[in-house]
Parts: sequence; structure tokens; C-alpha cells
Amino acid sequence: MILGAHQPQYLPWLGYFDKIARSDVFVLMDDVQYKKNEWQNRNKVKTPQGPQWLTVPVLYSFGQLIKEVKVNESDHWRDKNPKTLRQAYSKAPHFHDYQNFIDSLHSQPWENLSDLNVFCVKALCEILSIQTRLLLSSSIQAEGKSTERLVNLCKALGADTYLSGAGGRDYLELSLFEKAGIRVVFQQYEHPEYQQLHGDFVSHLAVIDLLFNSGGQSREILLSGGKPI
Repeated sequence: MILGAHQPQYLPWLGYFDKIARSDVFVLMDDVQYKKNEWQNRNKVKTPQGPQWLTVPVLYSFGQLIKEVKVNESDHWRDKNPKTLRQAYSKAPHFHDYQNFIDSLHSQPWENLSDLNVFCVKALCEILSIQTRLLLSSSIQAEGKSTERLVNLCKALGADTYLSGAGGRDYLELSLFEKAGIRVVFQQYEHPEYQQLHGDFVSHLAVIDLLFNSGGQSREILLSGGKPI
């Protein structure tokens, strides 16, 4: 069984969902430290002026876990973000096909960033017909930090293979996996190109850029960038 893991993100990019699709079980790491100015509360979309951040404002203190970070509802982001999406994508061929998702994501108040992101990831997996089992790390008894925690997650869930992102080569202690008899494989993802609005192709945007532009072909396009494990 292949296990993948990553922090829950807001409107993640294509490679995030390729990693989920290539896992048998995927653990959303909601009880690790929140990192400011990364991808947990923002992602990029494409506007006529070029890539633009779409952000969920948060209230947090240094050292808080992702599941402890609060959404700042006073910033009116639930009005701003859909407006930005309408301005950027209203002429995209499949924009209105995903209006229900955009409305459901932004119409309800969210107390915690983690709850918002988990909803977002699960809903997008359903849209993309990705049926991988999704679990929260906070719901699994697995002690330790960094690599040790990942090894223990694999043990707790019965996984014999851990699927790491390409960046894992820089920080994973592979010897701990080896001692536990767990194989480590690294995701290889080459970002596919597809038809976009607003000029030349831009990669590494939120997956909704693909959905708005490609509709029902999005899953096939997304998975075309990944190499078999």
C-alpha cells in the first residue's frame, strides 16, 4: 500500500492532486506547524494582469499547528476571492460548471483554516474523480517528528511504500524507512500545458485554473504529468 502525505492547502496546484491520485491513502498533515507565506492559506490564479495571489487571511501566533490557525473573517475574503475569480475566469469555457464549488467554498464562515482546506481538498478530489482515502494526521496515533513521524504513519496504516514529493530528497532520513522495511519513492511530475486565457501559458497555478479552462478533460490532463511509481 502506498501512503502519501502533505499539509492541507487552499486550492492546491496540479502536482498536489497527482500525488494524491498515486497514493492508496493520503494523510493531510493538520497537526504540523503552520508556515507563513507558503501555500497553506493561498495560491495563484491567472488574471489579465498575470498571476495573482488568492489568499485566505489568518490570525495566528508563531508555533501554532495548522489546525489551530484561525481564519480572519473580518477581511471580507469570502467576497473578494470569488470576485477575483469572476473577473479572471468568467469567459473561461467551463467557469460556470464549477460555480457550485466556488459558492460552497466561500459562502460559509470558516473558523479554522484546516477545516476550510480539508473541505477544499476533498471537494476537488471528488470533482477530479480521485478516490484515494483521505485521513487527518491528528486522527492517527503516530508519534515522532519529521521522518520518524512519517515512518510511524506508514506503520499505523499498514503502508509498505511512502510516496514523497521531489523535495523530500533534501530532508528525509531514508535510513529510518529502510530500517522499518518501508520503500520510499519520489514523485516525478512534469507540469502539462493546456489552453488558458490571458496570453502565454503559466504553470503551477491553483488547480481551478485547469478546471475552468479544461472542464471534463482536467483529470486526464492533470495525471498526464506524472510518471508511474
